[in-house]
Amino acid sequence: MSFTIVEQAPARLNRSEQAVPGSNTRFLEKAAQGNADMVFLDLEDAVAPSEKEQARKNIIQALHDLDWSGKTVSIRINGLDTHYMYRDVVDILEACVDKVDLIMIPKAGTAADIYALDMLVTQIEQAKGWTKRVGFEMIIETALGMQNVHEIAAASKRNESLHFGVADYAASTKARTVNIGGPNPLYGVLTDPLDDGRRDFHWGDMWHYAIARMVVAARANGLRPIDGPFGDFSDAEGYKAQARRAAILGCEGKWAIHPSQVDLANDLFSPSDAEVAQAQAILDAMAEAQRTGKGAVTLNGKLIDIASIKQAEVLVKKAEQIKALGK
Repeated sequence: MSFTIVEQAPARLNRSEQAVPGSNTRFLEKAAQGNADMVFLDLEDAVAPSEKEQARKNIIQALHDLDWSGKTVSIRINGLDTHYMYRDVVDILEACVDKVDLIMIPKAGTAADIYALDMLVTQIEQAKGWTKRVGFEMIIETALGMQNVHEIAAASKRNESLHFGVADYAASTKARTVNIGGPNPLYGVLTDPLDDGRRDFHWGDMWHYAIARMVVAARANGLRPIDGPFGDFSDAEGYKAQARRAAILGCEGKWAIHPSQVDLANDLFSPSDAEVAQAQAILDAMAEAQRTGKGAVTLNGKLIDIASIKQAEVLVKKAEQIKALGK
């Protein structure tokens, strides 16, 4: 084990993260009543330039008037390259910092981007005398951001999660696709010819490298890696397939750009009863071994190592979080 101990971000439940445009008051009301673990109230892509100021006001009112209990609330601000960003941060935090948990930073490109926002948020908190610390979640959605993902992940003590913004990432890298978060039928390989000359074509996951790299940067810095959007909200099976592969790679959750995707994400990123039972059995076996002074821990004829114990602890804790929220 390295002498460097990775400090973990707050253990928030982050299975589903619902995108909610700040310009639509009806959507804000529905999101407050929904089942998402997290919601990000959007001031960026989902809001037209002419509606930015009103969207800010809508969000402030919604934070004061609606019941957001049981949810983590994030605000997706406009990019640091726009003149909207500073007012997003100042107006919303000064009006309702006690109701904001996180700020989502779009198109995070360098560690300096995070440093700049950290400075602004710190000044607001100090000026207002607040003790609550607002956290950051960064969207990695450009080639620049992916190049600097490890520095971005380590740029601030406020950092909590990294998100893969597949649509803008595709545009930034000039990837040949028009889907948001789905596969491409041209991305695959041919097998060698069979005896009869036939060759099978196997599709690949064109986003595998990007997500895997983001997961490493997140975990190496104690952050939560979260998969981004899947554009075809009428394709539940496609969404589930993309979510499963993200979970296998280490992601804790996925965006929901439509309410119908929230329950899918909650289910797919929740441990099953069998998994929880197995994890609890590992912890029980460890406790019994310690009680009897045994040097090795075994379960069902298999040796249990430290990594297995740590994984079991994380899984059981997550199950307890879900149970506590009644989800």
